[in-house]
Amino acid sequence: MPEPKSRRHGAELESAILDAAWAELVEVGYAKLTMEGVAARAGTSKPVVYRRWPGRPELVLAAWRRRVPDGGDLPDTGALRSDLLALLHRFVHRFQDTPRDVLAGLMSETFRDPEVFALLLKQIAATRQWPAVETVVRKAVERGEIPPVQITPRVARVPLDLIRAEAIFHHREIDEKTITEIVDDVLLPLLRGLAHTESPGEE
Repeated sequence: MPEPKSRRHGAELESAILDAAWAELVEVGYAKLTMEGVAARAGTSKPVVYRRWPGRPELVLAAWRRRVPDGGDLPDTGALRSDLLALLHRFVHRFQDTPRDVLAGLMSETFRDPEVFALLLKQIAATRQWPAVETVVRKAVERGEIPPVQITPRVARVPLDLIRAEAIFHHREIDEKTITEIVDDVLLPLLRGLAHTESPGEE
């Protein structure tokens, strides 16, 4: 007869639930994931799960946030183009490590629930693409590759917004060609255009 599991509390219990939620996502997908299934896999009860997360979207977002790395040190290849390519590869890696239907399922939830939409936006903002892009561009300015340019949050969101659009709305694989086109056809022209506009002496 197996020994009963020791009673878990706090961070240990939360970790077990989030691990179970991710395992359920990988196995059954977002659409079929249930709070009951997560509770059973985690060896706890449904009320315990609901005390921490009010619904499926909140639980999935928490599990996703825990699994997605912050990216570590920023690329520093010595050139703006190769730094941007390396940065976009990191963004794409985050999508590839996420079950395909998770983001699509969350997006559909946002149309029904403004609170879920707010949570999703907050999580996306926490992926640190703004300071990452800003730092990469600042290094290029310091090397003299481009004139000084101010990176606004909207500009910094462009690469990740394009990747999300390709993956979620158009259901396309983000391959090397797509990453290169985003950098060469969109990001570099945008940054050079902004730098030209803001150069000293321009009227």
